Amino acid sequence: MYQVSVEGHFDAAHYLRDYGGKCENIHGHRFKVVVSLKTAKLNETGLAYDFVELKRHLGEVLDRFDHISLNDVPPFDKINPSSENIAVTIYDQLKGRFSGGVSLSSIEVWESPQSCVTYRPE
Repeated sequence: MYQVSVEGHFDAAHYLRDYGGKCENIHGHRFKVVVSLKTAKLNETGLAYDFVELKRHLGEVLDRFDHISLNDVPPFDKINPSSENIAVTIYDQLKGRFSGGVSLSSIEVWESPQSCVTYRPE
């Protein structure tokens, strides 16, 4: 099994409703997002998946979150823009983009260099 991963970033503000701590106040992060694909075979060029294409797909999703208050855009106007919810939202927006034996494996969302969430559907 091969795993191919790329990383992207976006800068955004957010706050967590009903958190009961300082994260209820609006604050910002430079979010790092790592997307990973998996496949059992290589294509005719010898690649599991093209990094350039994977970066393009991730960039298209992340562009809508860059330099905004996440709480103002769906689905985060209804659910908290926690790293967990950000990860599953990005996963849902990417999952239908891959075919030919390539599947989305996981999404990591880092909101600081020390703190991350990984979403992997079971």
